[in-house]
Amino acid sequence: MGDRYEFQSAIANLSQQFYCVAIDLPSHGQTDLTNQGTDQFTYQDSCYSQNSCYTIEFTARLIVKFLELLHIERCFLVGYSMGGRVALYLAINFPKYFRKVVLESTSAGLRTDIERSDRLAKDRQLADKLENLEAGDFRLFLENWYQQKIFGNLRSHSNFPQLLVQRLQNSPIELAKSLRYLGTGRQPSLWEKLPETEISLLLLVGELDAKFVQINQQMAQLSKFLQLEIIPNCGHNIHFENPDIFIEKVQTFLETI
Repeated sequence: MGDRYEFQSAIANLSQQFYCVAIDLPSHGQTDLTNQGTDQFTYQDSCYSQNSCYTIEFTARLIVKFLELLHIERCFLVGYSMGGRVALYLAINFPKYFRKVVLESTSAGLRTDIERSDRLAKDRQLADKLENLEAGDFRLFLENWYQQKIFGNLRSHSNFPQLLVQRLQNSPIELAKSLRYLGTGRQPSLWEKLPETEISLLLLVGELDAKFVQINQQMAQLSKFLQLEIIPNCGHNIHFENPDIFIEKVQTFLETI
């Protein structure tokens, strides 16, 4: 549920050494896929149907097109959670565009059709809930969302109210579309592709996020190009909970030859 301002504090530091570009994924922030072909952004491939514009495959191609529009031939790529899943898909399917990739609290998808089917059903239930929220209920939804174990002590963070305000800028209806078509249940498994990657990937995961610690430990075992860092006293959202250590880990990784 983040937008292009998600990494604002990190960019303020990293921009001293790197040219930083942050984007809103489909259904997040101000990215609007309902106006294809406007003078704001034209994408040559047809969506075939509006919903197909929200898939990980289309999102990845859209990001590649965006890089080409900016004449960026190769770059570093950083992604968090859903953005991390998109980043991993890009690294595997469009490797020529990326030098190194940082994946924060990311998975390679679900391994089996049964797991994906079960998760898809849960994603649809959650999307239904988002689509049927009454006025003013979105804040309550967010407060309940961040009570999940993966977020550790996020709710007790001094800046949590600001994070909540940022998340409230999103549209529940648009988030529901993203959940239906870009959620984990829709993502193809990338596990079998990990051993083939030759791009250096940094896996960042918070020690309080036990589920993703286990997932990332399994991922790191599949290739010598995957480097795992478990960040102490953090849950799922490392860059928010401890931006200083996040910046340090990213900077060190990108600078290392």
